[in-house]
Amino acid sequence: MSSRREIQVSESIAHLAADFFARESNAQSLVTVTHADVSPDIREVTIFFSVLPETYEQTVLAFAKRKRSEFREYLKKHSALQRLPTVDFEVDYGEKNRQRIEDLTRKDKK
Repeated sequence: MSSRREIQVSESIAHLAADFFARESNAQSLVTVTHADVSPDIREVTIFFSVLPETYEQTVLAFAKRKRSEFREYLKKHSALQRLPTVDFEVDYGEKNRQRIEDLTRKDKK
């Protein structure tokens, strides 16, 4: 069970990551930050995102991993966190699978 502090930090980091991607990414793909998972001690965070079109997922993931240090600097500047967590990025396959299931159930109803 996540503490209130973990939830607040998670939401704040996810929002800042969305802003960072909006500023730094190119216009070839749409990157949506879905959520951020923060460790209980708030030393590590994994930011999950989805990409449209899906063909750019690996390109965006490589871009995000290259920009980790720049994102940490962005966090330092725009957050009130006293200790910055180690940041990692991942494609949100859970969201992707949920959308696929939703599409399949819509087709079954037609």
